[in-house]
Amino acid sequence: MQLKLNGVVQALPARIARRKRANTLSSTTVVTTMVFAASPDQVWNGLLFYEQIQERPPLHLRLLLPVPLRTEGTKSQVGDNVMCVYECGDLIKRITRIDTPRHYEFEVIEQNLRIGGGLSLIGGGYTLRSLQAGRTEVGVTTQYVSALRPGWLWRPIEAMACHIFHHHLLSAMRREIESGSRGSS
Repeated sequence: MQLKLNGVVQALPARIARRKRANTLSSTTVVTTMVFAASPDQVWNGLLFYEQIQERPPLHLRLLLPVPLRTEGTKSQVGDNVMCVYECGDLIKRITRIDTPRHYEFEVIEQNLRIGGGLSLIGGGYTLRSLQAGRTEVGVTTQYVSALRPGWLWRPIEAMACHIFHHHLLSAMRREIESGSRGSS
């Protein structure tokens, strides 16, 4: 199987391996929510134009997870592929669902990135819910499989690390959107 990203065709052996692992291991879904003082349209535009977190993650997060650097590619239409570059690798996401301005979903089609002791990302997304007074609840979802055993011990630790990353991501996005420096187009 191949993927064309920025005009370059790339093989996808990691996708095949990830799918096989996903079939043998149960997946975990982690959702974190945060309220933004902005309308769903403002948050949606900020989400689509948000390229990367400008501030470095706190030390405890850098110790737990890879540090994101930037994204490459477009992410505004279903079928778009986005490469997310980290300090120690990358992954490629394919946009699978867009329901403007309520839901944005993707699948991870290739992962060249070591996370924890063996997490394989499957996908994720953002859900926006309109609240009173022009506010929006934003939920970020990450779905993954883990090879770490025993699961009863590692699942809560993995979920905590995921929530910490989600909170860092949402906080940075909220500051950008609420300051009006992004998402106002």
